[in-house]
Amino acid sequence: MDIIVFEDLDILYRKAADTFANLSKKAIQEKDRFVVALSGGSSPKAIFSLLATQEYAAKIEWSKVYFFWVDERWVPLDDEKSNAKMTFGTLLNQVPVNKEHIFPMYQEGVVPEEYAEAYEKQIRTVLGNEGVFDFILLGMGDDGHTASLFPGENVLNEQEKWVVAYYLKPQEMYRITLTAPLINKAENILVVTFGESKKHALGEVLNGEYNPELYPLQLIEKKKGLQFFTDEKAGGRIVTK
Repeated sequence: MDIIVFEDLDILYRKAADTFANLSKKAIQEKDRFVVALSGGSSPKAIFSLLATQEYAAKIEWSKVYFFWVDERWVPLDDEKSNAKMTFGTLLNQVPVNKEHIFPMYQEGVVPEEYAEAYEKQIRTVLGNEGVFDFILLGMGDDGHTASLFPGENVLNEQEKWVVAYYLKPQEMYRITLTAPLINKAENILVVTFGESKKHALGEVLNGEYNPELYPLQLIEKKKGLQFFTDEKAGGRIVTK
């Protein structure tokens, strides 16, 4: 596991974009494709915008990239709260991707729990029963959650399913998410989290007692291939054990 603390967020974003581009080249050389699961939020938005620039877009064989999502609010794809809408606007509509390689986490007229099963089947169709993503991009909330793995929710205990949809009472809406067992299969995971508000949770995730019910990001295994990109405000004083 690697933790890199950046003094400048623009440099962090560029390093994240470099990571995506470099891993895509490696995967495509080895497997003739690059299968990713993406997160939403402000930091991925900045990373996606960079990837859409000519500087980065020219480095990536977009037709060989497969796009899944880490999690999603159960809202239509044109809703402002949709992670997919943000990703289409900043990246997917800007580069020559194969539309058949894009798998949004939403379908009109389908019950969320049923679509979670369908989404898992889509993942298995692309990745087989091993389910190993080449790259997963994660964030972390102020409360230590990642994906839609929120503190105290039953989804944290899921061991068999790869995708779960459930009603999140505090937000009064359904969420759909990849589960920790599936995320942990990935060859490469990048967690991007920064800012003073993330300092306490990040410290607990990295150095606190193991309590994923309270800090769900602890469910992600600290192993080779896992990286944390953070800043001085969130991680400047963190010394990992």
